[in-house]
Amino acid sequence: MNEPYLNQETDQEEKEKLMQLVGFAIGREMFGVDILMVQEIIRETPITPIPNAPDFIEGVINLRGNIIPVIDLRRRLNLRNAEASDGNIWIMILNVEGRVTGFIVDSVTQVLKVPANSIKPPPDIVVSGLHSQYITGVCRIDQRLLILLDFDRILLVEEIKKLREINTVGREMRVAP
Repeated sequence: MNEPYLNQETDQEEKEKLMQLVGFAIGREMFGVDILMVQEIIRETPITPIPNAPDFIEGVINLRGNIIPVIDLRRRLNLRNAEASDGNIWIMILNVEGRVTGFIVDSVTQVLKVPANSIKPPPDIVVSGLHSQYITGVCRIDQRLLILLDFDRILLVEEIKKLREINTVGREMRVAP
């Protein structure tokens, strides 16, 4: 009589061990981000450049009345030599440390359900540099490696300050007549 209940509990435990990720590509490289960070994914929207912004900040977009900074993830991750997939722009809107921020990627693949135990820590050589602390793990999916990124750590403190300045400019642009 208790057996079906035990099976349901086991199934629930297995589901809890699955991580849901949004998969995306930059060039030929595959990346993943926790689905809970992703607010939405948009295509082809006008991006307004911001004067004197850091190299990796593409500009800002107006998303339903909200001015959102947009970061070119290819430039931020220093993947400039990676071939672009098809020239289309995909923007993932994420909540990064309480700030809504857009990230340009080449394509968004799909929602992936990955067993948590299949995610391995990145090799020591990769995370030894200060600039790679945003790589949280690596896993194999369909004979390819998927690199998991922690977007809360992808920007340095100085870069977050710059984003705050851009957000302030964006609010001023929104209130201007």
